[in-house]
Amino acid sequence: MQRLLDILAALADPTRMKIMLLIRDIELAMGELAEVLDQSQPRVSRHVRILAEAGLVRRNKEGAWVFVGLGHNVPTAEIYALVDSLLAGRDIIAAERARLAQVRTGRQKAVDSWFDAHAAEWDLIRGLEAPEAAIDADILAAARGGSVGRLLDIGTGTGRMIELLGGDATSAIGIDRSPEMLRLARAKLAEGDFPIAEVRQADMRALPFEPHSFDTVTLHHVLHFADDPASVLAQAARMVAPGGKLLVVDYAPHAREDFRSRFQHVRLGFEDAAVIGWMNSAGLQADVAARHHGPELTVVLWQGRPA
Repeated sequence: MQRLLDILAALADPTRMKIMLLIRDIELAMGELAEVLDQSQPRVSRHVRILAEAGLVRRNKEGAWVFVGLGHNVPTAEIYALVDSLLAGRDIIAAERARLAQVRTGRQKAVDSWFDAHAAEWDLIRGLEAPEAAIDADILAAARGGSVGRLLDIGTGTGRMIELLGGDATSAIGIDRSPEMLRLARAKLAEGDFPIAEVRQADMRALPFEPHSFDTVTLHHVLHFADDPASVLAQAARMVAPGGKLLVVDYAPHAREDFRSRFQHVRLGFEDAAVIGWMNSAGLQADVAARHHGPELTVVLWQGRPA
């Protein structure tokens, strides 16, 4: 009974109701909420705190920013259905939606600017690899083996794996240490309409989830940034549910020494035996699912399933 009263009390305020409607399909930073609501940030923070105490929203800190999203342990679908029926088609956040559109436009400009600034680097690397479409097709095929289900993308970057696999997933979480990359991912995923997806700041060496929580776990061009790839794979393997799989996409050994200084790659690719051995040590049966040779770089897809 108390939980019900807490939820109803939290919703009994026009601003808090607007916050719930605004974050229905997109996470917003506290500053963005203040801008969209045209209120001071301390006032908005107070409203968010009340909603969080009722479990209706959660707050994710990413660097100096705090993002607000829907809580996981409340019946949000039922709450929104009730709200929609009581509003009878009235849009009580029409003005806020207009300001929200401006916020989303600003996010997209940041994405475009980042890719413009890094276009030369991406073009160089892609020119050394096999065609991206062929690699993506094999990732999709491996992910769909047994269904994608609950997806965890470790080192999500701009959210590309969620874009690729999210349509087949029942839920999708992308984690990354970089607040900048998470803001880019959030903007891209919002533009692509992935309501089941969320991104969080977290370290791939200390994943903040219960073991065996995901059906598909991906590491897409992430392992070469790790100075301890075995422990990173062990962390990822712990997340795989029975019947699930871990998919690792990265380079075979190569001689591009300039990648260390130019792109901060710690490892210049991996031998099959090393990756498969690390997966086996983490309790997975592993093999090579696909190999794509490019002009200079070979991209390998390794997969592991609980033994």
